[in-house]
Amino acid sequence: MHLRNWLDNYLDADAGVDEAWIREHRGSSATAEGVAQWREFIEKAHRNPAPHFCRVVRSEAEIVGYLCGHEEDGEDGEDGEDGEDGESITLGPMYLLDRAQGRGLGGSMMAEFLAWAGPARIRLGVADCNERAIRFYRRHGFEIAGERYLWRGRLPTLPMTREAPSTADR
Repeated sequence: MHLRNWLDNYLDADAGVDEAWIREHRGSSATAEGVAQWREFIEKAHRNPAPHFCRVVRSEAEIVGYLCGHEEDGEDGEDGEDGEDGESITLGPMYLLDRAQGRGLGGSMMAEFLAWAGPARIRLGVADCNERAIRFYRRHGFEIAGERYLWRGRLPTLPMTREAPSTADR
């Protein structure tokens, strides 16, 4: 599902993002080893929900979407604006097959993720050609938070952030 979503949504001839490039960078998720690694990650997240979050959405027996995230370890030297270490969460990946969209599944996954994340600042990267995803994230309180960058040197990506509520808002 991960690879299928990339092939359906991220082909960009102008950026040099073709099927071969996607398979080079995301093709391992479709191998037996890659599937086993994802299964292990999802099971681990269910057993120990901190510092990882992962929810899978099925239609019948088929996986049609998932949302994963993790707590930042705080060792990269980033501090909150007040100079103290700020708790931060990274959202990603989040995918929902086209045929499963428009039924509230994405909103349900996001609501569960936001409840898990609590008052933390949340960061993500979204392909700048994925306008539907950008609108979805904005509806959930995310804003573009910086300049576009090239993921793995090619895929134009926008950083987005949902800031932690201020102490007065909590």
